[in-house]
Amino acid sequence: MSKLKVGVIGAGSISELHMGSYKNNPNVDMYAVCDLNEQRAKKLAEKYGFSKVYTNIADMMADTELEAVSVCTWNNTHADLAIAALNSGKHVLVEKPLSTTVEEALRVEEAVRRTGKMVQVGFVRRYGSNTQMLKQFIDNGDFGEIYYAKASCLRRLGNPGGWFADKSRSGGGPLIDLGVHMIDVCWYLMGRPKVKSISGNTYYKLGNRSNVKHLNFYKAADYDASKNTVEDLANAVIRFENGASLMVDVSFTLHAKQNEISAKLYGDKGGCEIEPELAIITEKYDTILNVTPQVNSLGLNVNEAFQNQINHFVDCCLTGKTPISPVEDGVEIMKMLCGIYESAEQGKEIYF
Repeated sequence: MSKLKVGVIGAGSISELHMGSYKNNPNVDMYAVCDLNEQRAKKLAEKYGFSKVYTNIADMMADTELEAVSVCTWNNTHADLAIAALNSGKHVLVEKPLSTTVEEALRVEEAVRRTGKMVQVGFVRRYGSNTQMLKQFIDNGDFGEIYYAKASCLRRLGNPGGWFADKSRSGGGPLIDLGVHMIDVCWYLMGRPKVKSISGNTYYKLGNRSNVKHLNFYKAADYDASKNTVEDLANAVIRFENGASLMVDVSFTLHAKQNEISAKLYGDKGGCEIEPELAIITEKYDTILNVTPQVNSLGLNVNEAFQNQINHFVDCCLTGKTPISPVEDGVEIMKMLCGIYESAEQGKEIYF
């Protein structure tokens, strides 16, 4: 099998999870990295063994030897960069979210159909070993009909600032940054049902709370406490055409005792939890059982999930397989995210 010549667009923090995973894959040729900051691009090219460095995206796209790219840039550039790569004959792994609007997402989907090239959306939690294990249980009917799920990712203090807090670049706050993962992993395990309606709320009460002392939190490279145009908290109830429902809440900042992450699914024969730790709940001989699988890690192993995601992308590029997070799913998730923002803005439930 010939090696896949890959490039990475954007040399920010998330890019290193892509680069490190590509480097670990024996079927990859570390071909090119592109960033507006040439010094940063050269530093990572040297660290991970990329042959070429670009500072102009048009020059990178014109390189006919390059076969596939990861898009690791600001959210508001994802769609345009993905389309440019598709138009130049390259396969694309685009970081979540696929875009910042449904219209942009549909343009990417159209470009996939028109060019015959592939887009894999970076819903990395799908690629965690625990997610795939639970999906096997679900697909084999062990939990019966999954009719309800609930997910939370609450930070008490965790607005990263920088582009994350600039709605013009990010498209939103914790909903589009954290909620995209929580909604997707539940929706994926629920069988990807079609959305029927959404009732959502967003709150702008606390800002980034840069005044808080004695508690550290992740800050973007371009952190600026004076700039913040995204929500602190978002919550929603999503109803699906098959009668199932999903409840979600996410925050960058909240007067909470501690950070909290959870994802739980409930079926008519059993249930499961994937966050904060893997658990299976079932019933046998009129007795309810809490089952703890014997696995390497009960929580999400981020590095393993990224490696699995990259390996899957490379395999799909080389063999023509369809990815487990295709562009169509990126479009559906954008409908949900934008639907929550729209419902919150209008103050009413919206229907699809």
